[in-house]
Amino acid sequence: MTNAEPTIEIYQGQFGEFTITPSDRQGVIVYRLSLVVCAVCFAIGSGLVLWQGEAIAPLITPLFTVFSIALGVSLFTIHIYMAALHRTLQAFWLIGSLAALGVAHLYPEPFAISVYAHPQAIWGIGFTFAALSGIFFKEAFCFNRLETKLLTPIVPLLLMGHLLGLLSIDWERILLIVWAIAFLIFAIRKLIQAIPPDIGDKSVFAYLKQARS
Repeated sequence: MTNAEPTIEIYQGQFGEFTITPSDRQGVIVYRLSLVVCAVCFAIGSGLVLWQGEAIAPLITPLFTVFSIALGVSLFTIHIYMAALHRTLQAFWLIGSLAALGVAHLYPEPFAISVYAHPQAIWGIGFTFAALSGIFFKEAFCFNRLETKLLTPIVPLLLMGHLLGLLSIDWERILLIVWAIAFLIFAIRKLIQAIPPDIGDKSVFAYLKQARS
């Protein structure tokens, strides 16, 4: 007796049929796990800052490093139909990462204190969070998730509010708490979501690729 070959499910896309490969599924899993790492690092860092203040500032640097790397991985594994938007978010992440390196070496204080004490640093590292906001916007648009609808405006509101000195410390704390909690909820819900919707309509990707070439 021979083992029956596994059934390959065929999906009907806008521009034709397509299948989902194991590689496609692995990419989605990597994307989701990287988001979990981002969310956990951000939640831990936010919790430590709110609980211990400047005393734990040195711990924020490695947490931000892991957060940034994981965000980069998510941006290289996310499925976005518009290639220009995808490349823009990746470029934002790269600019923000380079800016973070500059801030870390430019100021003598720990990274977290440097960013808080010198709001102008947000003009650089803010690109990292602009890339993250892009993910939230994409997820809100594609899946209509409440937490991503909340996160999309909160991220620029907190950063620009601090940069321009428009927010009180209490409001900054509130927004940071909401951001951390909503981000965790988003990452956890992504883990239990069906995989095919995150891959999207591969016939659209094929069509757009053919149109560009």
